[in-house]
Amino acid sequence: MRCPHCGNFDDKVIESRTLANGEAIRRRRECNGCGYRFTSYERIEDKQFMVIKRDGRREPFDRTKIERGVQRALEKRPVSQMTIENIVNEIEDAVVIAGKANHEIPSTEIGELVLEKLGAIDKVAYIRFASVYRHFKDLNEFVQEIQKLGGNR
Repeated sequence: MRCPHCGNFDDKVIESRTLANGEAIRRRRECNGCGYRFTSYERIEDKQFMVIKRDGRREPFDRTKIERGVQRALEKRPVSQMTIENIVNEIEDAVVIAGKANHEIPSTEIGELVLEKLGAIDKVAYIRFASVYRHFKDLNEFVQEIQKLGGNR
């Protein structure tokens, strides 16, 4: 694997871990040329499934969209990068399981999974994500969502 620091193709694997219930492997590598350490992921490439958008369009499932949304919701929050990675892996696992039968899943189901995971980790991140995902139109909708979380104390 090419070193992202110096471009050398000679590296060694320092550590391997199984992730996502055996669906992925995380490998820590060290470049033999410059000593730079980096992480790579190995996943089984399965038949790609589609996400059914709210307007009926279908597009290929993209893990990076979930990652971006979770990262943005948890921006400047006291949550480690490893926790974020685990959340995204759990969401991806649940999406794959839910969409396994007919290789497609509604985007609303994915959004609800993200909200569920964020709600368990960080209430502020939950509200941030919900405000974009649920398209709050006014302050009352925002307040109702906070009250659902138990923020009316």
